Amino acid sequence: MSRRSGILEFAVLGLLREAPMHGYELRKRLNTSLGVFRAFSYGTLYPCLKTLVASGWLIEESGGAQDDAPAALTGRRAKIVYRLTAEGKEHFEELLSQTGPDAYEDEHFAARFAFFGQTSRDVRMRVLEGRRSRLEERLEKMRASLARTRERLDDYTLELQRHGMESVEREVRWLNELIESERAGRDLKGPAHGEPARDTTEGAPGALPRPGDTPGPDAPGDTAT
Repeated sequence: MSRRSGILEFAVLGLLREAPMHGYELRKRLNTSLGVFRAFSYGTLYPCLKTLVASGWLIEESGGAQDDAPAALTGRRAKIVYRLTAEGKEHFEELLSQTGPDAYEDEHFAARFAFFGQTSRDVRMRVLEGRRSRLEERLEKMRASLARTRERLDDYTLELQRHGMESVEREVRWLNELIESERAGRDLKGPAHGEPARDTTEGAPGALPRPGDTPGPDAPGDTAT
């Protein structure tokens, strides 16, 4: 299994844990809720669904009586709804608990973060800290490379290098804020059924920082660019 197909399977299982869906709805959720999957097509999604069904992690069901009547009249096939099995839920929870190096990589981290509401706090902390460590290593290499090549770069290439470093520095500051919020006991988990939703707007008590928020003072060790 390729890394990218593994990320897609993880995201599909996570979305179906929320509710059963048909293929079109799944693709729409992948495209709108998980931006990392915008490039995926039906040709990629359906083989993934078939693999998950064959593994026993999903089952296929008819779309229901309301969908069956029009399908019978028009000759179209009824929509297939995909539902997570008990084994699929157990497998997804096992994937959620993993905190290995893959969880820190760019695309995998984005998918993991999208399901932090279903992830235990200790696992969230390990993933966030691992991601921060990975970015700090990347930032150190970028600074060393820029120091070696600065004199050979034209102004535009130099500005592009600085832009890349600033992007990584911003994410490190964001991760620092998230980690501090986790340590303080704040999270963005949705409310249990029947409980009122907590206000997570900017400035609200208990709200987590978001990537677009204006960062606070630089963490110790950050350098101005």
